[in-house]
Amino acid sequence: MPFAADRPLRLAPATASDYRELARRRLPRQLFDYVDGGAYDELTMRANVRDLQEVLLRQVVMRDVSVREPSVEVLGQRLALPIVLAPVGLAGMMAPRAEVQAARAAEAAGVPFVESTVSICSIEEVAAATSTPPWFQLYVMRDRAYAEDLVERARSVGSPVLVLTVDLAVVGARHRDTRNAMVGTPSRWAQIRRGLDLASHPGWIRSTAIGGKPLTFGNLEKAVPQARRPDAFKDWVDSQFDPSVTWDDIAWVRERWPGRLVVKGVLDPEDARRAVDAGVDGLVVSNHGGRQLDAVPSTARALPDVADAVGDEVEILADGGVRTGLDVVKMVALGARAVLVGRPWAWAVAARGEAGVRHVLDVFKADIDTALGLTGQTSIADVDRSALYEAPAVTRHD
Repeated sequence: MPFAADRPLRLAPATASDYRELARRRLPRQLFDYVDGGAYDELTMRANVRDLQEVLLRQVVMRDVSVREPSVEVLGQRLALPIVLAPVGLAGMMAPRAEVQAARAAEAAGVPFVESTVSICSIEEVAAATSTPPWFQLYVMRDRAYAEDLVERARSVGSPVLVLTVDLAVVGARHRDTRNAMVGTPSRWAQIRRGLDLASHPGWIRSTAIGGKPLTFGNLEKAVPQARRPDAFKDWVDSQFDPSVTWDDIAWVRERWPGRLVVKGVLDPEDARRAVDAGVDGLVVSNHGGRQLDAVPSTARALPDVADAVGDEVEILADGGVRTGLDVVKMVALGARAVLVGRPWAWAVAARGEAGVRHVLDVFKADIDTALGLTGQTSIADVDRSALYEAPAVTRHD
């Protein structure tokens, strides 16, 4: 009899949420919770989804919407959809060579894939598997020589965009990871529980633990030997993420990166203005998917104020809480040029590999097309706040 985690859903997955359920069954709990969870009480993580759900689209009828255009130009690239696959650390633990599978799916859909600093597959492996170079996400580390090496590696494979993540001066407490002994020094009992968790998922062991080797940080193993293993991730984070970084350090990155430069992790309008003054090409309005500081505003609430603060001076992207193509249209209406999608592709690749990611992107595309048609829009590039009934409301949840 198959383990419960390996039993398929009775119905075919139709949404990102369906893939979440399938991923929950197929992944060891410690890995599912790592992707699925947020910081502290996960208030912001839940608010990302809830506040976006409460944004209302304005249905408009009797307009000629026989031709609908979902493509948009972002940072000098023409994207088939206003979607970017967000960087997801440790994604290669979810499925064999998951970053490669997701990058292939993104390329097939005509959207970019962002390679994480802490990916399992190296940027060279991902670039070799596709004809479209990935974007690269960089943390500014204490070891600037190694950060510089990562930038050069991204340049060497032709990455067109560097996404500098700036909201990790310190790491938020992710209680699910603590309970699952993913961080800290686990007790013997915790080690036993982790072993039983892994052993109860033989499908994952066959496909990923064995079939997806090597399970090491592909972008880190050459220069940071102590961070080769995912279980050493927290120690490396504590030793390398640099809390002394300021806006002045953007110049250091600019000197070494000739392509488009985006800062990710901006929520405050004043910070957005500082990003403009620092000379970046774009910014990502983001609270790190609710995985850093809890009880901060959701992206849907923060995005309009940031967009108003910078206008057209830089390109604005956003992430957080996006689960459908309708959410993508809402984010665009609130002020984003395009939207980074993280958890949905991680769930999909865990559940069904590249085919799952392709399917999720197809569903998003169909959602966007429907939303354009029923809001009286012919192009996603023209969508603005007039497509909404109102901005996200402040809702009490006692």
